[in-house]
Amino acid sequence: MLARHHDPIVAIATAPGRGAVGIVRVSGRGLHSLVQALCGKVLQARQAAYVPFRDADGSSIDQGLAIYFAGPNSYTGEDVLELQAHGGPVVLQLLLSRCLQAGAEVDASTGQARLSGLRVAQPGEFTERAFLNDKIDLAQAEAIADLIDASTSAAARSASRSLAGDFSRDIHVLRDALIHLRMLVEATLDFPEEEIDFLQKADAQGQLDRLQVQLTTVMQRTRQGALLREGIKVVIAGQPNAGKSSLLNALAGAELAIVTPIAGTTRDVVQQTIQIEGVPLHVIDTAGLRDSHDEVEKIGIERAWGQIESADAVLFLHDLTRMDDAAYALADQEIAQQLTRLPNHVRVLDIWNKCDAHTAPLTATGLTLSARTGQGLTELRQLLLEVAGWQQASEGLYIARERHVQALREVHAHLDVAQSLLQAQAQSLDLLAEELRLAQNALNAITGEFTSDDLLGVIFSSFCIGK
Repeated sequence: MLARHHDPIVAIATAPGRGAVGIVRVSGRGLHSLVQALCGKVLQARQAAYVPFRDADGSSIDQGLAIYFAGPNSYTGEDVLELQAHGGPVVLQLLLSRCLQAGAEVDASTGQARLSGLRVAQPGEFTERAFLNDKIDLAQAEAIADLIDASTSAAARSASRSLAGDFSRDIHVLRDALIHLRMLVEATLDFPEEEIDFLQKADAQGQLDRLQVQLTTVMQRTRQGALLREGIKVVIAGQPNAGKSSLLNALAGAELAIVTPIAGTTRDVVQQTIQIEGVPLHVIDTAGLRDSHDEVEKIGIERAWGQIESADAVLFLHDLTRMDDAAYALADQEIAQQLTRLPNHVRVLDIWNKCDAHTAPLTATGLTLSARTGQGLTELRQLLLEVAGWQQASEGLYIARERHVQALREVHAHLDVAQSLLQAQAQSLDLLAEELRLAQNALNAITGEFTSDDLLGVIFSSFCIGK
């Protein structure tokens, strides 16, 4: 481990602001003298004690619960002290300062600082230590942050399954099968003069086929898990007064955007995250697309196109009540032409609004609905799930991240190459062995058996301080 991972650390572990309870957490090796200085007594491991938290002069900063966890039986694998006090920001800052001060004080019995080098923790450093001390693997560590950040109940349950190790177990099954296959290939490389064909006798082809089938299943579940975490970005676009704000309000079930008959009412981006079958959809209402001389409205229109270009799906909203207006139809065609220049991954859906006010038959293709009455909204929600690639959720679904999806795609690519090389064993065994090694490295990066310090820094820096 890097030198900084040996430093004792302290942080406020609860969210900023006022609350009934706030927690200050300390982790390091040998916290006994610090515990004595703060609590005035020796604490029994894993037993809550109601004590005064003492300042340097012996006065009480606050009274609350102190819990001591002796390593390695703690969250971080080190000794951990948790001080549960009243949740005022000033109280917690006083406790934090007192911990740092007490750690630097000289212990009369030893003549040394009670906790030399005690410092404020970096974001995610407690969980990083849990990973480095083999309390959890990297996928489980990420699941902790995902559980905290979950925007839907389905995402929270799936993150809990990942934290419990469901995702990691699937990865370990793949890794173990891959290691066994690598062993056979390496053995054949080491003993090429043997008459027994190790690979044929051990059914290496069959093992690789079964491995690829298992990988396909895990990839599908991982993509669904990543969708639960990330969701998709849906932008509502169209001309002024097409009903974009009304559609956002209808999907959200709340009056989020101002709706008036005045063209150009929406001048900025309005965003709301909704969930459909547990999948988060980040729905964005934008300014009406038209030529405008109003400087404020022009800025809103520029922002609208910026949102459209970064969307996963665009709901191109048409007004059925104006479909016979030649000028309106021409403007719609011009917008449609611009939408064809979007990146290939952006799905554009034609949505015809105000069907409650239009009785003539519709000749254009697309989904008809009424944002005012709610007609067609169920069909739109199902269409958005289809665009997202969502399949019926299973009880065992776990949360995942885009980096997990990319790592599994890398594994899949290496196994595809390995499959072709296995057909030419005598000439390509060394290349086959290398492809299998690279596939295993990609799998190991998911759970952290093989990773880089740069990757760790990116992952844990997104955590809360104190976690």
